[in-house]
Amino acid sequence: MPCMHGPSKRANPVLLCLLRCVVRAQDHRVTKSPRLREDSPQRRYKMKNTPPPTITTATATAGAMRKLILLASVLLLGACIVLNAHAQQSSNAASARQDIATLKSLAEGFLLAQAANLPGTASVKLKEPDARLNLPACAAPETWMPPGSKALGKTSVGVRCAQPVWSVLLPATVSVMTNYVASAAPLAQGQKLGTNDLVLRQGDLASLPPGVLTDLGQAQGRTVQMPLAAGMPVSRAQLKSQPVVQQGQPVRLVAGGSGFSVSGEGRALTSGAEGDLVQARTASGQLVAGVAQADGVLSVRY
Repeated sequence: MPCMHGPSKRANPVLLCLLRCVVRAQDHRVTKSPRLREDSPQRRYKMKNTPPPTITTATATAGAMRKLILLASVLLLGACIVLNAHAQQSSNAASARQDIATLKSLAEGFLLAQAANLPGTASVKLKEPDARLNLPACAAPETWMPPGSKALGKTSVGVRCAQPVWSVLLPATVSVMTNYVASAAPLAQGQKLGTNDLVLRQGDLASLPPGVLTDLGQAQGRTVQMPLAAGMPVSRAQLKSQPVVQQGQPVRLVAGGSGFSVSGEGRALTSGAEGDLVQARTASGQLVAGVAQADGVLSVRY
């Protein structure tokens, strides 16, 4: 029976050649000379002129042929064993495919970790991968974020393998349910916000404007820069801080440098909120600029 191997179960050509040699050798052994009639002249001549039995070349050749047949049989059997073992290993390796559920679990955990610093409770919904996805098994798959992607809203997370080499993108949606600040009533431009002007609501951070406030304290005392309808989310870009320095008011100037610090009095030439750059004139008439502090002091650096 021929030795079969490989995924397609085709016979190895080298083994087939060895097998043919064995068969031919066996055919040679069993081939007999034509029998002569007892009373034929050829028979009488052959018997008369046949020397006593000795070890002839034909006998030696037959012994060598038997050894060759035995050797070929052993080689053929060994080759079949090796090839069958190799075919089994190849079949096992080919059947090892990557578990898609494992990739989804890795991607979900990665996105949840990325969204951990956002205010609220995060959840991830992964889109089902293509049913035709067929990847070789990977011992240590890695997750990564494509450039420009973020762990919020509709996004994608990548999973890749170093050996064997492959990479795949899994679409996902990240939702973060959180409290956010909204206007309790219509707000006019320039209106200073108080406790009754704002309310906390809950929503998905992915669908809210960037920079939305998540705590009422973040809006207290600030001024609305644009009109807002009731129920609108309030973001930092829509508010400005109350000026801590008004134009024309006396201000205290504090100057500091490498190894020295001086203070003096002056008058503000412009208004500014905390952190704004405000111009002022000193008592001696010198023009300076300083950063407005919460207590109305201008910090001047030389």
